[in-house]
Amino acid sequence: MQYSVAIVILNWNGWEYTQSCIASLLEAGYSEGDLIIVDNASTDGSIPNIKSHFPKAHLIQNAKNEGFTGGNNRGIQYALTKGYAYVLLLNNDTQVLPGFLEFLIEEMKISGDLAAIQPLIYFMGDKDEIWNAGGNYHAWLGYSQTNYQIQSDQPYLTEWISGCAILVRSTVLEKIGLLDHNYFAYFEDVDWSLRMRSQGFELKVHPKSIIYHEAGAASKSKTKGRQGFLDPKVHFLNVRNQVFQLRKYCIGPKQWLAWPFHFAKFSLFIFYFTLKGRHSKSKAVMKGIWEGLKTPLRASK
Repeated sequence: MQYSVAIVILNWNGWEYTQSCIASLLEAGYSEGDLIIVDNASTDGSIPNIKSHFPKAHLIQNAKNEGFTGGNNRGIQYALTKGYAYVLLLNNDTQVLPGFLEFLIEEMKISGDLAAIQPLIYFMGDKDEIWNAGGNYHAWLGYSQTNYQIQSDQPYLTEWISGCAILVRSTVLEKIGLLDHNYFAYFEDVDWSLRMRSQGFELKVHPKSIIYHEAGAASKSKTKGRQGFLDPKVHFLNVRNQVFQLRKYCIGPKQWLAWPFHFAKFSLFIFYFTLKGRHSKSKAVMKGIWEGLKTPLRASK
């Protein structure tokens, strides 16, 4: 069955993942012509491989790494100019099961207030373990929490959905705008979800739509170094973007709980990393706090 859906896949030095992801899409019957592959200035030979293996896909080549937000925004903008009714953002380190998109589309058709919907996401390495089943947002703490349990055997409401795989209505994008480019990566999906819900839209998870995710493919080292598996930049982005969230959403009475909660958490991070001798990570957390406080916030659209 054919739908007006553009599938945006972001690649950054991840040709092998991208190839496997697209192979699973094609095996499931989806059209190569509806693929929009955005490359974030890869240096691993991704570009010639993408061109030779998937010539019908539309390839966007960024001159620099624009992150998850900037890269995906390029793909979304192109999809909107082509008049697609829906845009699916799909991480390149995923593999899909046949029918996953049909489940999402059918729910979109019957739920007029539904802005976006995600599949049930399992770990690639352990296909019985759930990586993401939607999430809760605790407004008074400014804290987003991932669900690891299916909430229902039918499509169910959630407070935020994962950018790993998210189907969005194009008409909603015209109202709430693109991903916030300030974020670069991490927590941008929570921000997007909150913006959608603030406009009265709903978000859902469809438990019958299933994909698998190689979690951390772009952020984790395969071997543990002195600083651990995660690059300090990941901690910088996580902390900075959480401060962005506080500034955006935890205002008025909420700030008296949310800000102390987060700064206590950040202090524990600094203490732990210092204790472990991971000074680059301690500095990354402190830099994240500073940058999060001083960076001008962008308008929602």
